[in-house]
Amino acid sequence: MQSLLQCVQNAEKNHKAVGHFNVSTLDMVWAVVNGAKALKVPVIIGASEGERDFMGASAVRALVNQIKKDNPEREIFLNADHTYSLDRAKEVIDLGYDSVVIDGAKLSWEENVTLTKKVVEYAKLNGSHTLVEGELGYIGQSSKVLKELPKGAAVTGADMTTAEHAFEFAKETGIAMLAPAVGSIHGMLATGHDPNLNIERIKEIKAALEISLVLHGGSGLTTQNFVKGIEAGIALVHISTELRVAWCQALKISLQENADEVAPYKMLKPAQQAVQKVVEEKLKLFNNLN
Repeated sequence: MQSLLQCVQNAEKNHKAVGHFNVSTLDMVWAVVNGAKALKVPVIIGASEGERDFMGASAVRALVNQIKKDNPEREIFLNADHTYSLDRAKEVIDLGYDSVVIDGAKLSWEENVTLTKKVVEYAKLNGSHTLVEGELGYIGQSSKVLKELPKGAAVTGADMTTAEHAFEFAKETGIAMLAPAVGSIHGMLATGHDPNLNIERIKEIKAALEISLVLHGGSGLTTQNFVKGIEAGIALVHISTELRVAWCQALKISLQENADEVAPYKMLKPAQQAVQKVVEEKLKLFNNLN
């Protein structure tokens, strides 16, 4: 069975990307797992600090461990998404998460490097297999439908991560993967598709690095953006807001159409199915299965 790093590297070699999907509830976990099983492709389950606080960081780890045990032929990984402090990073490293995203995107260069480097050093000193992913360039923080672009988000060429900065950041921190600001935003615009990715910038950054590139803020992007972005070097794609929107819309309809229902698992089933549909659509796209 491949490690997460091998899985991401192999996807990159084959001009594919591993899909990363954030979950907030048990039914969303199964939606992601079942979607990946149906297509027989690798998948990463993501849980941010808020999502881990709600579900329980150790509970999510235990659940995914059991799912992996029950499905030894499937490559299912767990990522601690958007982690903002050394203590919270230590928590998931000690729990054996497959990866952790240390998010210092809003910090100064020096603060981001210092924090990220400390997380990398902690993982190495504790003999952990946890991969550390760094973020460079701010693209917003919310996973919701937005009326306007996040204030301060780097969506123009002048503000996006440069190849020079990416190289220096990776060199100084020792990260295994990097999520640069290349045009996407966290959350998705209510008015339509999000800004386009800067494909040339992705190519420039990839050419400067030996480590894999991660795309955050995948919700709201066009199919063409994904195709070109993966061709340019993106090896892992994060999707969150689209799943939340699908879950909420399906649950609202379920509650309206079944007003007398009191069994939660019956009310939640349509929401789970809606999330799985989005997961499968994205995984087909990322793995060239369309």
